[in-house]
Order: sequence, then structure tokens, then C-alpha cells
Amino acid sequence: MKKIAQFFFGVKKEMKKVRFPNKKEMATYSLATISFIIVFALFFVGADAILGAIVKVLG
Repeated sequence: MKKIAQFFFGVKKEMKKVRFPNKKEMATYSLATISFIIVFALFFVGADAILGAIVKVLG
């Protein structure tokens, strides 16, 4: 039981160190995340189309 109490004491101590982003930072991080998702989605769609065309030509 003592270990559980120590664990939660440690959690409480670490949570005091946490700094949550403000609205402007959250908007920036969200925009960056969505941008990366779109870029990688387009990359994989393009790679799939190219590889699919190669398979059709060779097959």
C-alpha cells in the first residue's frame, strides 16, 4: 500500500511541473500536425499510384 501512495505522490509532484499550451500555441501545433498529415497522405497516395501503374505495366 505504501508503494501505491508513493506512486501517486510522485504523480502529483510531476503534474505540478506540467505546462499546458495556450490557445495560440495549440493552434500552431494543430496546424503543424494537420499539415504533416496532409503532406504524408499525398506522398503515400502518389507512391501508391506510381507503384500501381508499374505493376499494371509489368503484370
